[in-house]
Amino acid sequence: MEQGITTRKKERRYRDQADFAKAIFGERVQKLSVDGGFSCPNRDGTKGQGGCAFCNNRAFVPEYCRAEGGIARQIEEGIRFFERKYSGQKYLAYFQAYSGTYAPLEVLRERYEEALAHPRVAGLVVATRPDAVTPEALDYLEALARERYVCIEFGVESTSDAVLSRVNRGHGAAEAERACRESARRGIYTGVHLIMGLPGESRREMVEGAARVSRWPVHLLKLHQLQVVEGTPMADEYRANPGAFTLYALEEYLDLVVDVVERARPDLYLERFVNQTPAAYLVAPRWGVKNFEFAALLARRLKERDTWQGKYYAEI
Repeated sequence: MEQGITTRKKERRYRDQADFAKAIFGERVQKLSVDGGFSCPNRDGTKGQGGCAFCNNRAFVPEYCRAEGGIARQIEEGIRFFERKYSGQKYLAYFQAYSGTYAPLEVLRERYEEALAHPRVAGLVVATRPDAVTPEALDYLEALARERYVCIEFGVESTSDAVLSRVNRGHGAAEAERACRESARRGIYTGVHLIMGLPGESRREMVEGAARVSRWPVHLLKLHQLQVVEGTPMADEYRANPGAFTLYALEEYLDLVVDVVERARPDLYLERFVNQTPAAYLVAPRWGVKNFEFAALLARRLKERDTWQGKYYAEI
């Protein structure tokens, strides 16, 4: 048995979300996107107005994920959606919309605990910004994590302060690192999200930035290619000046991801590599590739290059 597992992992050459779920839960689990009705400090004037240049929240949350009607309704609708394919599995309530910790503690407590009360929900995943988590919220999540699975996913997006400023992010890389370290220190599973291809960031900077993040005490890393999405300032800028953008072709991006995988910490879990914006929202690039299809391409490219996760980690 052990030999079979070792062989399978060597063939895939990196640690993925399925490995993580197996290690934590002993079985497959499915994230259910939940809209907690939160806003964002980069939209309401606390940090800025208009949000990040690349963000249109409606483009990346499923149709059932709408705050109207409450948390329990969204969970029931999400379960009905996924039960057609995966019957009887466990679920994680994924507070994905906007900044999932951006509310008073009593509101967070009410909405998280409504989700956890569902008998099919095994834990929480909270997507948020590094500058939208208070010490009080972390205290609460730390206590909750002693009893239930809790993961915070921080939208770091880039480790370049110049790039973060360019896309109106509203925080810097040092702030992101502090938030990740504080979350992990408290025993909360911690993930990082990076966008590959933001304007002004070179290929080398992206690879080195991802390698730097993998040295933080985080458990999960999610990547995706830059996508220009309708209804965003970036879409307007792209149409006015497309030459200011480097939108990778699929083959180019595949090699970029291999470079990241080679430099990633060997025990880090690589959860995702591409995003799938609905066609109605997507301006460019239009690859038409789903995450599982990209994973198959990645496995083949890693084999072709005879490389694996962490191959060059010690050399960084």
